[in-house]
Amino acid sequence: MAKASSENASEDVPYALRVSAAWAWRLGLILVVSGILIWLLSKVSLIIIPLMVAGLLAGLLSPVTEAMRRNRVPGSLAVTITVLGFLGIIVGGLSLVGQELVRGFSDLRDEAIEGVNKVERWLSDGPLHLTTDQIGNYAKDIGEAAQSNSSTIVSGALSFGSTAGQLAAGSLLTVFALIFFLLEGNRIWGFAVGLMPRKARAATDGAGRKGWVSMVHYVRTQIFVAFVDAVGIGAGAAIIGVPLALPLSVLVFIGSFIPIVGALFTGFLVVVLALVANGWVNALIMLAIVLVVQQIEGHILQPLVIGKAVALHPLAVVLAVAAGSLLAGIPGALFSVPLLAIVNTMVRYIATRQWESDPALGAPPSRAELIQDNHNEATP
Repeated sequence: MAKASSENASEDVPYALRVSAAWAWRLGLILVVSGILIWLLSKVSLIIIPLMVAGLLAGLLSPVTEAMRRNRVPGSLAVTITVLGFLGIIVGGLSLVGQELVRGFSDLRDEAIEGVNKVERWLSDGPLHLTTDQIGNYAKDIGEAAQSNSSTIVSGALSFGSTAGQLAAGSLLTVFALIFFLLEGNRIWGFAVGLMPRKARAATDGAGRKGWVSMVHYVRTQIFVAFVDAVGIGAGAAIIGVPLALPLSVLVFIGSFIPIVGALFTGFLVVVLALVANGWVNALIMLAIVLVVQQIEGHILQPLVIGKAVALHPLAVVLAVAAGSLLAGIPGALFSVPLLAIVNTMVRYIATRQWESDPALGAPPSRAELIQDNHNEATP
């Protein structure tokens, strides 16, 4: 009798409401688990972020290592050459940029002082009509405010020192992880797949490999797009006489790895430097150059190159960058798009059951093997 009344009560609930409730508790459970997972990962970010950076670098450098192995170079030697060559390029590039920065800032100092003097003259002769005493009082107030907040400044400097130490430790961990990813990447992945139940190993293996290919495509195409941005904006800055053209191009190259947001931020810095150094006309020309380069990236390179590589809609890219920035700051903005590309590829792979006909996985296990494996797992 109770069962019949329960069934009648269930029938009285509209079908749409029952479906909505079923979706609601499942989505709620996913959000709760995702939130807990993100919170746990944030506690070990010093480990997670270097591993993710190493994964991106391994996707970029693995073709070099594989090419040397095909030419009968021992694996350890191939990895050593690849990593040392990559580190040499990074250190050499940073050294060159550092020299340009020192030389450029020494030349820019007089121009910056002249710019400050122009601002003072505008405050006096412009629509504000401030007197010299008023300008001096405002400058004094700013100095007193900075002095009153000296404890905050000192704590910020100390936190910067702590961050620098974490950056050094993370860099070392990234290099070690990169070495092992290049040397024994397949073995590490095989171990991870072996932790899964036998029935899920083929799907996990195939989805992971497809996700890896998607990430590699993303890294390569993003480097190409960043290179185009850096060359276009850097060459334009050098032609119209903006100082620090080479460091600016390197900054644009690095910023382009954060899709859309990074290009806008670095482009804004280039225009501001042109304004400080050369005035309004030069800044407007630089703004036009930045807009042209970014339009080429946004309407040609992004849809044709990156869109095909990761199969993501531009709106999905923007939302991923925004969500990643809110959740994890700069690392979130940097890794959000490749993670979304990997998840998208893996979900599609599993949803269409591609592992059943994936030639890269070999023959799937027979039903007898699955039954025997389940029996072995159930037997203590």
